[in-house]
Amino acid sequence: MTADAIIARRERKFARIELKTLTEAGVFSGYASLFGEVDLGKDRVERGAFLRSLARRGAGGVRMLFQHDPAEPIGAWRVIREDGRGLYVEGVLSEGVSRAREVHQLMKSRALDGLSIGFQTVRAKSEPKTGIRQILEADLWEISVVTFPMLPTARISEVKDAPAHRLRAAHDPRLLSCIVEATRRMI
Repeated sequence: MTADAIIARRERKFARIELKTLTEAGVFSGYASLFGEVDLGKDRVERGAFLRSLARRGAGGVRMLFQHDPAEPIGAWRVIREDGRGLYVEGVLSEGVSRAREVHQLMKSRALDGLSIGFQTVRAKSEPKTGIRQILEADLWEISVVTFPMLPTARISEVKDAPAHRLRAAHDPRLLSCIVEATRRMI
């Protein structure tokens, strides 16, 4: 074996592992719309109604407002997607905005937990007997945190608060073991 091969074999590589919080203050999630449910205005959003709009706009193109007020943006949507249940959303409140801080406190105390969508109907059909309008395609342009959602089941399901949910690797022996093992394999 040459000296270079011996040196190469003894070389150790280290990966800098940075543990961040699992959650961040102001992060929340829930359903802004549920498929097949009739809202208080007699609208029923059908599965697939948002697909074209989301493909075009993405989460970043849909505004997060407070009470549908365009003068009150309070954060940004990170994830908006259709799943088998409805329109799932994950957002983060802007900590530098006083209204967003107020909304966060109200969410944490469950005093504010409604979500409501702002959209333009692209394609719909009405059921004459029931008066229910089926929304087949919608151009989604905003989702608001509201007191009273038009669809009563459109709610925030989880609100995160970073100080209460920090990852403490030093207190979790299984996590430490995994980190040590992963580091060992990289050597």
